[in-house]
Amino acid sequence: MQLLPEPIRRLAAWCVVILLVSGVAWVGIRLCVEFRTAVTPVLLALLGTALLGPLYRRLVRAGVQRSVAAGLTCVAVVAVVGGAVYIVVAALIDTGNEIIASLRQAGKSLAQHFGAAGTSLDDLAANSKGLLAKFGGTAAANVISGVSVVAESIAMAVLALLLVFFFLRDSHRAVETLRSVAPRGTAGLLEAMARRAFGAIEGFMRGTTVIALIDALCITLGLLVLQVPGAPGLGALVFVAAYIPYLGAFLSGAVAVLVALADRGFVIALWVLGVVVAVQLLEGHVLQPMIQSRTVQMHPAVVMVTITAGASVAGIVGLLLAVPLTAAAFGVVHELRSRYAPE
Repeated sequence: MQLLPEPIRRLAAWCVVILLVSGVAWVGIRLCVEFRTAVTPVLLALLGTALLGPLYRRLVRAGVQRSVAAGLTCVAVVAVVGGAVYIVVAALIDTGNEIIASLRQAGKSLAQHFGAAGTSLDDLAANSKGLLAKFGGTAAANVISGVSVVAESIAMAVLALLLVFFFLRDSHRAVETLRSVAPRGTAGLLEAMARRAFGAIEGFMRGTTVIALIDALCITLGLLVLQVPGAPGLGALVFVAAYIPYLGAFLSGAVAVLVALADRGFVIALWVLGVVVAVQLLEGHVLQPMIQSRTVQMHPAVVMVTITAGASVAGIVGLLLAVPLTAAAFGVVHELRSRYAPE
């Protein structure tokens, strides 16, 4: 090695470090994927704890006992999320027939306009018996698989809620526990890293909540002006879906456009689409830089790459967890750099 120039030796050393870190990260990701049923509720509970921590601490400062405060916080979350889901589902059920009829009419109009023979919904309905006989077995298997996925998701959600309760109630013991398991001489560093990482997650959740609230208020106001039915429920859906980057905005906007198409017609649906696009442009070019740059210092390109990687590894759960976990990693790196980087 002494025969090699100094720059080459430094490059070799850095390559070895990068390979080791990449290998450890890959093994950790594979283990998390294998044990996702247990790992995912823990990560979701950490996000929920970061989001609900201010409310819990306010209740504790008001004199509420810790277990009662944690329970009230979890009940409030269940009430808000459950109420939003109920309002949205009720609105979709009430307008479900109109949505299907509007889509059928739109399909007929497109088929007549472009002259596409055999592609209308009536043709598909006429051939549905043959399609069902051909793909019935696969469809049944997919239905069974979907039911199992739903059951697993419900179980993970319940476990995550229980973990949120315990994380909130015992949050005052977290530092003591971390210091007790830390190797000798590293307790201070581990505590600082943990505080910086959790602070980054709290900042992300706080910024996302503010952005989601502004999005929901703007879209709800636009739907009320356009007299779209179920506007409060659709606004609640926008608020809840905003915690899933990009995909949540697309899904909630699509639901709002479909409801407008069913009840108010094609022109109002286009206006709703314009409102949704305008709000998303406001979020991407104004709200995200103003709010998230103060809470999570990550470039938008890094956010997009992180979301893509998270989706490829863990699907929708990866979409939800990728950015806050990356923010936590950036917080740890900043803490280490502030301690060990030369002046």
